[in-house]
Amino acid sequence: MSLPRIAVDAMGGDEGVRVMIDGAAEARRRHDQFQFLLVGDETRIKAALDDHPNMRGASEILHCDDVVGGDELPTKALRRAKTTSMGLAVNAVKQGDAGAAVSAGNTGALMAMSKLALRTMPGIDRPALAALMPTLGDNDVIMLDLGANTEADARNLVQFAIMGAAYSKIVTERDLPRVRLLNIGTEENKGFDRLREAAEQLQDATGLDMSFEGYVESDKINRGEVDVVVTDGFSGNIALKAIEGTARFVTDLLRNAFTSSIRSKIGFLVSRPATELLKHHLDPNNHNGAVFLGLNGVVVKSHGSATAGGVANAVTVAARLLEEDLTQRISTGLAELHAREEATFDNSAAK
Repeated sequence: MSLPRIAVDAMGGDEGVRVMIDGAAEARRRHDQFQFLLVGDETRIKAALDDHPNMRGASEILHCDDVVGGDELPTKALRRAKTTSMGLAVNAVKQGDAGAAVSAGNTGALMAMSKLALRTMPGIDRPALAALMPTLGDNDVIMLDLGANTEADARNLVQFAIMGAAYSKIVTERDLPRVRLLNIGTEENKGFDRLREAAEQLQDATGLDMSFEGYVESDKINRGEVDVVVTDGFSGNIALKAIEGTARFVTDLLRNAFTSSIRSKIGFLVSRPATELLKHHLDPNNHNGAVFLGLNGVVVKSHGSATAGGVANAVTVAARLLEEDLTQRISTGLAELHAREEATFDNSAAK
């Protein structure tokens, strides 16, 4: 595939330049057509590139030594959007110097800069943060919003569903992704008015490329029975952190159990293939790469503590969304929704 290059904020994340360059290099070993704009301190980037000859002809460096702090307020970071590695990486997408931006830096600052530079797509009121999570099924589940919007009305939730379904079609390759709204029960009368209103709109939206299946409770998110879980950013962020915390709890519990006695250690050796498979399945690096959906451009957020492999996965997510033209898919879904709304209005007026 022929792709625009990917702008990498080389200064973001817990480990900084070294792991970001290692990750970009690993992504290029997987897909040797990737090209990069590496944004950050030129001296440090060049030193990191010494270990990766496969990056020499595939990378351009944009020097910048100003970095957004991990705890920096988004409003403060916005004032330095033109001088920081994060801001310049996003601006490269705006200017057409890159097709997508990848950063492991401050999530709030990245969202604020991305919204300011790229603006929301026509027909989208608010962008949303979407991420992949493992399930017991054949495919990962996409969940949104995960923190971009603490509140969301019915209109926002319907738009989130359209964006999530478009993303899901790319990563799951399902023609009609199974979409559900996160709720405290599956009965039709459960939840806030905005949830019930969004459910009614999605249930009636026969032209959309999704299979809307009502509500899902939080304990069923990872069962493999749904492809897209839609909620507001407040609830989504709580659910995500609860799932991640439970995964860490289980792995720590198993580790403690297997090291509690000689007999347990022997049992660990016997069951090691199974525990390694579990570890691999729960490793967030294997699902790294949250996406800001609804913008006029592709921006991917890597986890701040991601390994080189995790960064490589985030870069690969960005490239795949470019290849599959995510923004056009979302536009198509919005057009179908708008056409249905106009038809409904015309029918009501005729009566």
